[in-house]
Amino acid sequence: MRRRQPGASGVPVILLVPALVGLAFLVIPLLGLLVRTPWSSLPGQLAAPGVRSALQLSLVSATLATAVSLVLGVPLAWVLARSRVPGRSMLRALVTVPLVLPPVVGGVALLLGLGRRGVLGQYLFSWFGISLPFSTAAVVLAEAFVAMPFLVVAVEGALRAADQRYEQAAATLGADRWTTFRRVTVPMVAPGIVSGAVLCWARALGEFGATITFAGNFPGRTQTVPLAVYLALQTDPQAAIVLSLLMLSVSVLVLVGLRGRWAGGLA
Repeated sequence: MRRRQPGASGVPVILLVPALVGLAFLVIPLLGLLVRTPWSSLPGQLAAPGVRSALQLSLVSATLATAVSLVLGVPLAWVLARSRVPGRSMLRALVTVPLVLPPVVGGVALLLGLGRRGVLGQYLFSWFGISLPFSTAAVVLAEAFVAMPFLVVAVEGALRAADQRYEQAAATLGADRWTTFRRVTVPMVAPGIVSGAVLCWARALGEFGATITFAGNFPGRTQTVPLAVYLALQTDPQAAIVLSLLMLSVSVLVLVGLRGRWAGGLA
């Protein structure tokens, strides 16, 4: 029998062709964005008040959402990776639901949970006068809701891959669980925490569906860059292209900064 000859690159032709088509499918839209960018008017477009306001709100809200995710997500990842609480599989499934849930559905769920008539929101409003929907706080909560699972998954993977003998040694030397967690566990999984935080921040920065549903699209208060892109696409396509290029640049910088640490965080 004659052996099938691979292509010049050593990859079988039957795999090389669809691989190239898939690569072109992913690259051509990005190339179209670069080709159609109005480079001559780019500085002026970026300096427009609406763009600056949306960018500032996006950066602040994504950073706050990442901080919330760190405070809540790292302990949650530890529970999933190290504890023996019953129902961990169900808990893990609940944590990862936002990864596959349509963002708009997530926004509706936030409204039903934290809105003025929501399961928890009705008490926040009646007892403390706190109304979360359609506010800047709602932007942060919506972004944290969709982005926190990225951090939890990354940190849980890092915890599972970490050598527990160091923690056991700290315990035998008299360290309590909090000291062991703070002085031993966190430094060991710091790369996983950093990569998870960066991915969480990038996901929060690009959130659209949950934000527009739960927080609305009010310039200067809840309008982030993705929402500004959506609005500009209907009235000013040039501005929409500039904003899209801005988001693309951030995404590329995040991927370059991680340099494969995402895969390592899931190991």
